[in-house]
Amino acid sequence: QVQLVESGGGLVQAGGSLRLSCAASGLTFSGFAMGWFRQAPGKEREFVAHITWSAFTYYADSVKGRFTISRDNAKNTVYLQMNSLKPEDTAVYYCARYRGANYASARDYDYWGQGTQVTVSS
Repeated sequence: QVQLVESGGGLVQAGGSLRLSCAASGLTFSGFAMGWFRQAPGKEREFVAHITWSAFTYYADSVKGRFTISRDNAKNTVYLQMNSLKPEDTAVYYCARYRGANYASARDYDYWGQGTQVTVSS
């Protein structure tokens, strides 16, 4: 059974940093691309970052240059380092396993974690 568990969220002031982690189990982690999405209240879930099995990375324009996605296949974990945080980054952040053709589409991910709350105060 595939399980994804996010951690590392919290409350931070604008300009601060957080590192999210997503621990995976029940899958051959190194063989899958992974992604991070976020969802703010009243908004649709939106793409944040994607990392292929070979560690190529892709980012939403809104986070490019501030966020970094990485993975540690030995630990079955994917990370999202978030720097220079802004109040508009406030959302629940989810990690997910990619199984599709469009890395920016939530419909192309099949397993999701429960999410971790990130709140950025101004």
